Amino acid sequence: MTRTGAVLIALALAGCATTETKRPNAATGIASVEVRRTPVSAEALNAIAADYVRLSLEIGTHEDGYIDAYYGSAAAKTAAEAAPRDKAALLAATRDLMARTDGAARRLSDPLDRRRAAFLRAQLRAAETRLLMMQGTRFAFADEAERLFGIRPRLKPLASYDEGLAAIEALVPGDGPLATRVEAYLDGFTIPKHRLQKVFDVAIARCRGRSAAQIAMPADESFRLEFVTGKSWSGYNYYQGAYHSLIQVNTDLPIRLSRALDLGCHEGYPGHHLLNMKLEEKLVRERGWSEFSVYPLYSPQSLIAEGSANYGIDLAFPGNSKADTERDILIPLAGIAPPTDDRYWQLLKAIKAISGARLTIAQQYLDGAIDRPTAVALTEKYLLVSPQRADQSVRFTEQYRSYVINYGLGEQLVRAAIERGKPSREEMWRRMAKIVSEPTLPSDLLGR
Repeated sequence: MTRTGAVLIALALAGCATTETKRPNAATGIASVEVRRTPVSAEALNAIAADYVRLSLEIGTHEDGYIDAYYGSAAAKTAAEAAPRDKAALLAATRDLMARTDGAARRLSDPLDRRRAAFLRAQLRAAETRLLMMQGTRFAFADEAERLFGIRPRLKPLASYDEGLAAIEALVPGDGPLATRVEAYLDGFTIPKHRLQKVFDVAIARCRGRSAAQIAMPADESFRLEFVTGKSWSGYNYYQGAYHSLIQVNTDLPIRLSRALDLGCHEGYPGHHLLNMKLEEKLVRERGWSEFSVYPLYSPQSLIAEGSANYGIDLAFPGNSKADTERDILIPLAGIAPPTDDRYWQLLKAIKAISGARLTIAQQYLDGAIDRPTAVALTEKYLLVSPQRADQSVRFTEQYRSYVINYGLGEQLVRAAIERGKPSREEMWRRMAKIVSEPTLPSDLLGR
């Protein structure tokens, strides 16, 4: 073989892993060698993914709730939890994996593989950040949010929401604090505890039906619904793998009518349950991408999850269809006196329009600009809730910190990506299916 020929073959094999299989030649009896090539970059990503899963599981031993879902190998989980490295060693391992990911990414040509590498890199940066926080490092709210969730929040001053408060004042006139009047009015739409199961069963079925008509789901998918107490959140989806979820609803505070479809879509369809099913189906099972078998809560994956779950409510129930479903189907099931006008739904829309105030309050509280009593008082004022609900909201912020950006900001990003260019309803659902079935990062939603 000439040197030129050898160089050409070497170049052809660059970026490939080779395996040799010797096969006897029937005519000559001499063994020939069959060479099979696998792109080194893909093999490298698979190895990085396996190490990332082990790393995530080990980090999870140092913080309860760090792992939101895991449905990979039980043996891998047992091994990771049996002998976890300490936080300093895990931090070093995280940084090593980031460097390996950067190296592999430079050799990728397939666009989806490049997105996979970018996803792994962003998840690892979040892991690095969380490990630093576990060891006492504190970041400013915006810096923490950007490092953990992949987007830098730009928050409005609280005064910018005062005009929205004035609009709500007109909807609920009277004496006394506005929050007290709003709470008293909304309490008239409380679902009695003995009717919760029936109302939620029907609500979730409606959410599922509208979603299943647009996005194909595994035939054996399912969920179990539980009502619980003693939580800082109102609802939670614990994805179990094998297309099954445990959905919990917190009954510490009275549950109002609007929460039935909201939680049914957010925790179920087309929210968390559907997203996790599609990731398992399309990425773990079909592509063998093991990194999606583990879901660290403090990562960019959460902005996509919460944003798509929140936007999924409007996607499944556009226009007046949510109000119509509540009025015609859920109100009779709940035994609630039907409203004589649309003020209830107008009020809910006006309250949502100023919900961004929650992020500003969280930023001020976590950055030390205000104390806890002030955070509770501002939450009462701008979220228009009782002292008990305000305290629950602040407890959530204390527990999950900058995670709060994922709801409102995540919804804005998902909405902008799905509704860009005024698409048809069918195209909107197609875009939603793509977001929840691929390695999507917040930056992917910006259309850059």
